[in-house]
Amino acid sequence: MSATSLEAPWRIGVDVGGTFTDLVLADATGHLLVAKVPSTPADPSEGVVGALAQAAEKAGLALPELMAGTALLIHGSTVATNTLLEGKGAVVGMLVTEGFRDSIEIRRGIREDQWDHRAPFPPVLVPRYLRLPVGERIGPDGKEIAAVPAKDIEAAAAVFAEEGVETVAICFLHAYADGTHEQAAAKILNGKWAGKITLSSAVAPVIGEYERGSTAVLNAYIGPRVVPYLANLNQKLRQLGLRHSLLMVQSNGGAVSVEQIADRPVQLLLSGPAAGVGALQYFRATAKTDDFISMEIGGTSCDVALMSKGEVAATDEIMVDGYHAAIPAVEIHTVGAGGGTIAGVDAAGMLFVGPRGAGANPGPACFGRGNPDPTVTDAHLVLGRLRPGPYAAGAINLDAALARTAIETRVAKPLGLSMERAAAGILRLLEQNLLHAVERMSIERGYDPRRFTLVAAGGAGPMHGVSVARALGSPRCYMPRLAGAFCALGMLNTDVRQDYLKVHFADLDAADRPALEAGFADLAARAEAGMKAEGFDAGGSRYRRLLDLRYVAQQYAIRIELADGFDPAAIRKQFEVEHDRLYGHIQPGGTIEITALRVIGIGLVDRLIPVRPAPGTGAAKPIDRRPVWHDEKHGWTETPVYAGADLHPGHALDGPAIVEEATTTVVIGPGDKLLVDDSGNFDIAVRAAA
Repeated sequence: MSATSLEAPWRIGVDVGGTFTDLVLADATGHLLVAKVPSTPADPSEGVVGALAQAAEKAGLALPELMAGTALLIHGSTVATNTLLEGKGAVVGMLVTEGFRDSIEIRRGIREDQWDHRAPFPPVLVPRYLRLPVGERIGPDGKEIAAVPAKDIEAAAAVFAEEGVETVAICFLHAYADGTHEQAAAKILNGKWAGKITLSSAVAPVIGEYERGSTAVLNAYIGPRVVPYLANLNQKLRQLGLRHSLLMVQSNGGAVSVEQIADRPVQLLLSGPAAGVGALQYFRATAKTDDFISMEIGGTSCDVALMSKGEVAATDEIMVDGYHAAIPAVEIHTVGAGGGTIAGVDAAGMLFVGPRGAGANPGPACFGRGNPDPTVTDAHLVLGRLRPGPYAAGAINLDAALARTAIETRVAKPLGLSMERAAAGILRLLEQNLLHAVERMSIERGYDPRRFTLVAAGGAGPMHGVSVARALGSPRCYMPRLAGAFCALGMLNTDVRQDYLKVHFADLDAADRPALEAGFADLAARAEAGMKAEGFDAGGSRYRRLLDLRYVAQQYAIRIELADGFDPAAIRKQFEVEHDRLYGHIQPGGTIEITALRVIGIGLVDRLIPVRPAPGTGAAKPIDRRPVWHDEKHGWTETPVYAGADLHPGHALDGPAIVEEATTTVVIGPGDKLLVDDSGNFDIAVRAAA
């Protein structure tokens, strides 16, 4: 796309992944431009600027010209997650209510794997000598029992200064009901100690002292690393000519400005993957369905999300590397399965695939950067699914000889297998892991996956989509043309969003209506102020009201949206439908309890309009034919290879076939049928499993 064909203003989405940094630019007419460069884990901003420079070159513009024409730049980054995973956060101190010093270390006592009682919990981010008690007390009704003693705060400040504490998290008992004690403690601490302070009542005003405290600590831990990165990147982009502040994708799937997120960077823990929600919203029109299961596979991981009837499930708690964060988030299940996932043979002589990955550097063995271990990408290359040679605009080169050497020495010889069977075993085991991840998001949540269209996205997704759909029993697999930049595209179709919550207990059928309305009014006022700060007036924003509900004595609540006022009978019906789907039963006539009120403020961003390419004329012609190993039944099969640029709406292919796109490679198995739809995406009818 040349500069003359770009129509300003345009929007840009940049997704920094573990291996590549993806960029998608959408101009005022909806035309898309894609850039892809290797990520720089040591400084993710280099990947951002590098992708922008590549996009400017493709558009025939100087970088300042590109930035000057940008109306919106949205960024998704793993910097918050990586800070936690790599243990590179700040030195954190903590103020807690006296007698509750060890709550964050005791945790909940729940194990992810009930059969593994020996696996240790992750290290506590605040050592005990930096978790200091304060003799204050607020009751569960929000009433003061004991005031905040200044001497306790002053003593703690001296310890924090002596121990080099960079940031402090304050989590007092029942602060969700009244946060004034936390605010008072912060004020005293600010006068005695210089550093950033996180209040649990501000970042996670939820019941559950452990979850609230853990979230506050995570926010404090990653903040001094994440916030300066974002501020520096924002400044760098402004110096390059960007006229507006950078927006970040939050875990809730919405965007927020850098300035607004500075006090709560914990909201960025799912920053990149959450942008997939915007992409699914975009493809609802082109795929003509509201029911998707997306499987976005990059270089290091696979993120699975489910959209039912146009809505992606939300959660109030996520876990990252064993640490709990009580934040609003789209429900995503992530597994260590990507193009760079490492395979090998363990001490028991069993093949393993993952979860360890080769990352951006050194990357798969075929990249030629010194990695001796085979990866999933190497297996695809050995089986003919990938073409040797330059990739990603020449940034890397796929060397088939290096891939064969790695698989032969680390898998084939130790297991006594042929090269083909070793490589096929790697893919089969990976796809079994992918299948389990999809089942966890569908079957385990009460959804029949056979009624969903599987969206295969990410740079590696279209190489596995058809196989996983077949194993799942899904008759349809949808592969976006821009699968390799799925999340970057989704960022351009993402609204600005802020979530507000207030704990409120009441019987659904006997609730005090004025008290409910007062609670919602308070949250709505905060939401409106937040949207105004983001530049959205009343006409450019909307607000959603929700209730958290549960049967009395249940531990977990279900979130129900109020569509038309407060109608207890209608709300009960909605609740029972969801409860039955999730748990398989309801309590007819049971007492339903309100546990929290929610208001979501949404700043409406213009939706991307899919461009309809010109239809194809004549039959599609392959650019090559090569032997490809598809499965055990078919073995090596002479397979036509098509250039994605030659496929237009209306073109149809019978499998087996390979389609080489700019950001991905599509693998179509024997018996599958591919149709290029009106928007240029690949709609595949999947052959049923034998």
